[in-house]
Amino acid sequence: MPTLPLNELQITEKDPKTGKLRAVPALHPDQKADRCFVLYKPPPADNSPAQVDEYLERAAFIADDLDWLLALPHNKFWCQVIFDESLQKCLDSYLRYTPRKFDELAGPPSAVGEMQQRLHRSVFLTFLRMSTHKESKDHFISPCAFGEILYNNFLFDIPKMLDLCVLFGKGNQPLLQKMIENIFIQQPSYYSDLDETVPTILQVFSNILQQCGLQSEGASNEPQKLEEKVRMTPSAMPLQELRDVVLYLCDTATTLWAFLDVFPLACQTFQKHDFCSRLASFYEVSIPELEAAIKKRRREDSKLLADLWQRLSHSRKKLVEVFHILIYQICLLPILESSCDNIQPFIEDFLQLFSSVLQEKRFLRDYDELFPVADDVSLLQQASSALDETRTAYILQAVEGAWEGVDRRKAAVVKDLPPSKAPEQPAGPEPGPGAAPTRLKTEEEEEPTPPPDLGWAGPLISQVKDLLPDLGEGFILACLEHYDYSAEQVINNILEEGLAPALSSLDRSLNRYVGEGRGGRSEPGVRLGGQDVRDPPSRAGTKGEAHTSGQQVGQHGDYTALPNRGDEPGGGKNTHSRDGGNLAGWGQLSFLLKPLRPFTTPQVLRTKVPHEGLEEEEEEEEEEAEEEGPKPDHFVQDPAVLRERAEAQRMAYLARKGYRYDGSSAVTGNPRGHGQSRETTQERRRKEANKGARANHNRRLMADRKRTKGMIPS
Repeated sequence: MPTLPLNELQITEKDPKTGKLRAVPALHPDQKADRCFVLYKPPPADNSPAQVDEYLERAAFIADDLDWLLALPHNKFWCQVIFDESLQKCLDSYLRYTPRKFDELAGPPSAVGEMQQRLHRSVFLTFLRMSTHKESKDHFISPCAFGEILYNNFLFDIPKMLDLCVLFGKGNQPLLQKMIENIFIQQPSYYSDLDETVPTILQVFSNILQQCGLQSEGASNEPQKLEEKVRMTPSAMPLQELRDVVLYLCDTATTLWAFLDVFPLACQTFQKHDFCSRLASFYEVSIPELEAAIKKRRREDSKLLADLWQRLSHSRKKLVEVFHILIYQICLLPILESSCDNIQPFIEDFLQLFSSVLQEKRFLRDYDELFPVADDVSLLQQASSALDETRTAYILQAVEGAWEGVDRRKAAVVKDLPPSKAPEQPAGPEPGPGAAPTRLKTEEEEEPTPPPDLGWAGPLISQVKDLLPDLGEGFILACLEHYDYSAEQVINNILEEGLAPALSSLDRSLNRYVGEGRGGRSEPGVRLGGQDVRDPPSRAGTKGEAHTSGQQVGQHGDYTALPNRGDEPGGGKNTHSRDGGNLAGWGQLSFLLKPLRPFTTPQVLRTKVPHEGLEEEEEEEEEEAEEEGPKPDHFVQDPAVLRERAEAQRMAYLARKGYRYDGSSAVTGNPRGHGQSRETTQERRRKEANKGARANHNRRLMADRKRTKGMIPS
């Protein structure tokens, strides 16, 4: 006899009134045990003994009750889950109030940490069992009834799934992904709920802009009401209000990214509301204003400002990754998984999505930094020979234009890092008015790392000491030496306790000592690993020169590298020579405003008809060779020799420029009737499309034309 599902199962029990046996459904309120689940409260922030004891007692009650729940048999478990409202309130309170990964507690006691981990595990196992409709061959619920139970009893909803992803996604992603997918498969009505939730998420972006007194392109142009309070910009609002805005943004961005990372099938639903372009527009309007507001407050709480800068950088990275997940799932993944016949709609979606965000230059820079657009376009070029080169060239030129005025010399280093290893750089207060103003920059915007004898370390030490005044100048100088004189990386690694072992062993109150420098002149320095790290005794240059140079350095857009919390950025070694002469002062730092080498357009961004440029450059080289070389002493050379020599020069020129000669015979292909490979088909299509750009394939027609005009004797 087949086993019935739990939703159809009947059990026999005695009637408490009559004492007779009766058959009742297995899922019935009478099967629920009388147990009251208490609400969850987060660990105390100040770690006072009384509050810690209260937290531990309450958390122990919840953990014991959840362990009891998980030990129940299949039918008892589902009766308790469906009919016990206190259980649902308890689980909901945990999802709402438990600290997130980016909410660090101030050194909680070990007992609090252990209890929090126990609760975390029990809550996850409870939700995992609630999302499983079949535990064994004999204990299961029919899929249709399971979906109705989840939906009608509000056991899961979209906000709960968002919280589950941000709380349990790290380390449990495979289980969580199966869990969320099974919920949507068994109850497709959740897709309609998600479709109704996306406008609410977009409204969150609007609320942040409204709170900051900003107005995006899609904002309402209605006149302001008289009684409506005038919103202050981020630079003018109190520090605590700015903190609330940044925390709100950080929570929203992290939760959104966690959900799409665990359940990428939701991307199609998000894009129905034009989510990509609206996300880019919000990013363009809000991020620069919030960054400027944090950097402007260098005289206020430095520790809080550093924390806000890290959270804002974390939010930036997550928003960019959300955009990338949407692009990848909607456009790139179908292209990779589909054949050549049906990829055109996805290519069109890609071009349309990027065309809609080309005006958001700050967003384009940050996106291109982590996920180079040229790589995606290259993928499209490989997948389709019918790609619209005009539109792709326009997109690439717009991306390149977004980088105008921004140093990209170190962009390749950042792009080689996976997103999870991108460095974090908290904000540090700027030096005093007598020093050059500092900027919070990415590795792309950082000036070339100077040797320590260029008068550089003084302002950098001041920048670090303004934020961390307890550190000695010698210790700071050693850290600057290790991290390529990047004050932002030094501050970040000190705050995150991520210093290299060689630096962790140093005395943090170490001061600079006086030693014999060049020419017998005394120079302060610090010894690290057998080497002297030296700094001139004073900052050369006047205050006016420093201010002028700082203004020049600060003309370009300010932004820092997109971070990932919890990762320790590594520091490289200084590779610059120490033998150069000292600069006269900050006014002579104009070399920092110029690139180390002239800018050249990358090959991937060049136009797809390279022969025109090649021919022009070849002609210029030939003209120079004719002017400089000796005159030939013969009248006419053999044309065959000239053609062979020209071809050899052309191949040598192409080799110098990085072009590879493809002498493959893929066009020949297999014998007829044996089928052709994909490479052969693409080569034949490319040859047919480009054969008019080279070779004299119409020479017979032209010869006939000359003959009819009497130019060639018959």
